[in-house]
Order: sequence, then C-alpha cells, then structure tokens
Amino acid sequence: MASMVHGLEAEYYGRVKFSYLDADDPATESFQRALGFVYQPEFYLLDANGNLLKKLVGFVSEDEFRNLFDQYLQ
Repeated sequence: MASMVHGLEAEYYGRVKFSYLDADDPATESFQRALGFVYQPEFYLLDANGNLLKKLVGFVSEDEFRNLFDQYLQ
C-alpha cells in the first residue's frame, strides 16, 4: 500500500500535503489519541486548518483516495 500512497503523493503534489505518522513512536501518542487512532493502517483527511474531514481504516483503494481528494479539492 505504501507504493500506491507515495504514487498518489507525487500525483497530487502541491494540492494535497501528505504526512506520515509512526504509530510505534511514543512521541506521536498524543496526536494518535487526538485522532482516535486504533488500527493500522488508518488515514486521515484534514482540511487546511487541521479539521478532520474523513477517517479511513484498513485497506483503501487508489480510486477511493482519488475520489476523496477530488471531492475536497473542488
């Protein structure tokens, strides 16, 4: 799944900012709690102000990501 996400990151460069959270890093625990992290993989779509738009848990297809990005980029 990582290669697909990195491909989408390149495709949407400049329009969608991708950040990666190491769930095993204790320094990220407060951020994980704030987002309600439970299971890997989890994906969070945030707006420019950091408000949660969508939380996705488990496998997400490339088409699902594209549809979400395109929906919120309009």
